[in-house]
Order: sequence, then structure tokens, then C-alpha cells
Amino acid sequence: MKTIAVIGGGPAGLMAAEVLSARGLAVHLYDAMPSVGRKFLLAGRGGLNLTHSEPFEHFASRFGERRAQVEPLLHAFGPEALREWVHGLGVQTFVGSSGRVFPADMKAAPLLRAWLHRLREAGVHLHMRHRWLGWSEAGALRFATPTGELEVTPEATVLALGGASWSRLGSDGAWVPWLVARGVEVAPLAPANCGFDIGWTPYFAERFAGKPFKSVAVFCSDAQGRRFARKGEFVATATGIEGSLVYAASGLLRDEIASQGSATLWLDLLPDRTPEQVRAAVLHPRGARSVASHLKSRLGLEGIKTAVLHEVLTRDEMHVPEKLAETIKALPLRLVAPRPIDEAISSAGGVRFEALDAHLMSTALPGLFCAGEMLDWEAPTGGYLLTASMASGVVAARGVLRRLGRSGAES
Repeated sequence: MKTIAVIGGGPAGLMAAEVLSARGLAVHLYDAMPSVGRKFLLAGRGGLNLTHSEPFEHFASRFGERRAQVEPLLHAFGPEALREWVHGLGVQTFVGSSGRVFPADMKAAPLLRAWLHRLREAGVHLHMRHRWLGWSEAGALRFATPTGELEVTPEATVLALGGASWSRLGSDGAWVPWLVARGVEVAPLAPANCGFDIGWTPYFAERFAGKPFKSVAVFCSDAQGRRFARKGEFVATATGIEGSLVYAASGLLRDEIASQGSATLWLDLLPDRTPEQVRAAVLHPRGARSVASHLKSRLGLEGIKTAVLHEVLTRDEMHVPEKLAETIKALPLRLVAPRPIDEAISSAGGVRFEALDAHLMSTALPGLFCAGEMLDWEAPTGGYLLTASMASGVVAARGVLRRLGRSGAES
């Protein structure tokens, strides 16, 4: 029986192991952690967002510059296929008001338990606390294990090692130099779906860290002409900002900081009011009332929204109605750095698709396949990350089957 090594026990690796074991191959899955699926379980703490129910065309567009490479993976295993797969494990799903898809009980653990049971029933061998160390001089896979170093020479290998976010859960990017040394082209890993540092005044940081900006809109652009605009909410932190609306724009902002030294995120504090309406309200005579009282009574601005105006306007500018009205609709937040990659929800960069064939096999190292977040793609939160990771696991596994000449491998 041919033996296949899958390195990495996240969704991509587990999916590759399932596809391969279903075809009668002896699959040995190795992971450095004491148990598999740790980041998967963490993602489920707030309700496991499996995928998104939007039309396929919109779904595929979320992968931006890598759409051309990711879309074929989604055709192999897309959002609908993922939901059917979950149902096959005995877990029902529902579509939330945002279009996101969740397990009926909003939990990741029952799904993972059912999945692992099926994998064990299929004969997948799980090797925990086996940290991959690269290759020996003879080309064998090297692992550090609780009982000493182990070398393995499989028929084919699927790497699903993750990126470099949340390293305590197993994804630390240690694999990058090993692949580069063997001729595999890797784009530098960078934070994705991340927060940013601004440098608030001590007053703002002390009083508003952890407070949300609700019912706002943001917009930004970069030197290459890319643009982003969306309504939503995000959160102030002690050093800057984070949250869903910020994460959605993080790729553009991160790249702009890398090329220009900083990036400007424009904040509309009242997106449901026109500039003319805001200007008229600000210009309305306020009598003896303070500016803060005037903004609250005429526009409903208070709390963190009023405070952030003081972060960008001088005391004198706060008393210039035209300037104040303009800033309420377009308040510039200067971002100076993304938060460290280990804090990010995911990472960008990784093994370039140009270094792989259509079946995710390395052209420099035939027989080595790559899947999951270690590939050079990124996507917003909303189920896109998990869906694409699992899809890549399916495609890599089918690539292994094709390479080994297993009849019936899907195209």
C-alpha cells in the first residue's frame, strides 16, 4: 500500500487526508501540536463561520488579485460542497442574517469530533507532537518527536502548515527557509485581517480602548489606484484600531504602509447623512451650548465619535463649522503600522502559485504538494478563509492521486 504524508492538522491537511484515505491510500498525518484543529476550534469560539451563502461570482471575487488561482480550487470544492460535506457529518447548518453560514449549534468541537472519527475509521494515522524539521540530506522528511528524531520517506507529501498567525496554535512559518532552500518560491509572510497602530493621545487610549465605532463608514485608496469603501463597525484599541471593517481593508492598508510608510483611512462618522445635512446642522446657531452639546443635540454625535474629532482637530479647528463638518464626513486616521503577524487572524504571502502546477504540486520538488494558508493568497473573514483552505486540501489530494496513477481521480 502506498504511503502518503500529510504535514499539518488544520482544515486543509485534514481534508487532504480524508480524500486520500477514501481512495485506499495509507495516510499518515503529522502535527507539532498535541491535537489537531486547534485554530479551527479557536475560530469556533464565537460561532464557527464555515462559509458564505452569497452567489459564487461574488464569493470568488473576495480573493482579489489571486482570484484566478483560487477560483479553480473553489470549483473543485466550493461553498455548497462544503455545506453538503458538513451535513454528511451529521451537523446541520444555517444562514445568518449577514449571509454567513454556521453550524446549527454554532460550535466547532462537535464537527471536529465527527470529522476525526470518520478519519480514524478510514484508517488515517495521526501522529501528534511530531514537528517537521525539513529534509535530511537523503531527502527524507525529518520530524522531532517525543521519543527522538524520526525520518520518513513517503510516496508523496502534502504540506498544510499554515501561515504565521497565532503561532501558539502551531502556525509559525518555520517552514519558509526550508522550502526556499530547495528552490520553492515563497512570498514573504505578512499579517492579514489585522489591526493597525495609530498612536492615540494618552487621553483617548485610556478612555476609549475597547470601545466600538458603530454605524460608520470607511474609505481608502492606495498609490496603485485600488479603492475600498464600506459601512460597518470597528473597535478602538490602546494603540489603534481593529475589527471587521478594518480587517476587510487590511490588505490594501498593509501594502500602502509597506510602500509609502503610512496609510490614511478616512472615517465617515455619519454615513447616513449627506455632507449638506451635516454642514447645515453644524452651522445651526448653538448659542451658549458647547460644541460637544451642539453635536449631540443636532447630530447625535457623542462618546467615541466626538472624542476622535479631538484627535485630529485642534481646539481652534473644532470651532470652525466648515472644517468640523468636513471632518465629520471625512476624518483622516493615519495608520503607521499593522499589528504583529502573530496577532493577525490570518497571514498573506506564502508559496507562490507560480511555483506550483494546477494540482498544487511544486514544480521544483515533484511529489510535494502544498495546501491551505501556506499558499500565497488572502481573503476577508466571512467563511472565505476556511472554504478556500479546505478546497486547496481537496485539490492537492486529487493531485497526489493523479500523480500516483490512481484511476478515478477527479479532474
